[in-house]
Amino acid sequence: MDFSFYVNDVVGTARQEMEEAGYTSLTTPEEVEEALGGEGSTLVMINSVCGCAGGIARPAAAYMRNYEKKPDRFVTVFAGQDKEATEKARSYFTGYPPSSPSFAVIKDGELVRMVERHEIEGHEPIEVVQQLEKAVDQL
Repeated sequence: MDFSFYVNDVVGTARQEMEEAGYTSLTTPEEVEEALGGEGSTLVMINSVCGCAGGIARPAAAYMRNYEKKPDRFVTVFAGQDKEATEKARSYFTGYPPSSPSFAVIKDGELVRMVERHEIEGHEPIEVVQQLEKAVDQL
């Protein structure tokens, strides 16, 4: 049985949710370098197809577009799909193991705060939002 249609549908929906929330999808290492390596601030959502991404992380990410304090950029990479882009993004997350879904707040190419999967999975979206608000407030 070929499940590729189902997987592509789930991935497409997850990408669309982030784009509709106002996040730019980064699919190449060059796009990641341009978004994270320069001046300014960025909220990065490391997307995935797991339930906690769809039920917790993506809704929290969408909410952050409405928070009063905003980073300069809202971007996303898709773990397991855009592998080279995700690997490049994770090179900015020094000291943290790969984790998806997760969030990173980057300022001027340096990591300010990570919100890892264990801080997402099993939590309510509002709890993740509160973590992200604290991280963005550090900018």
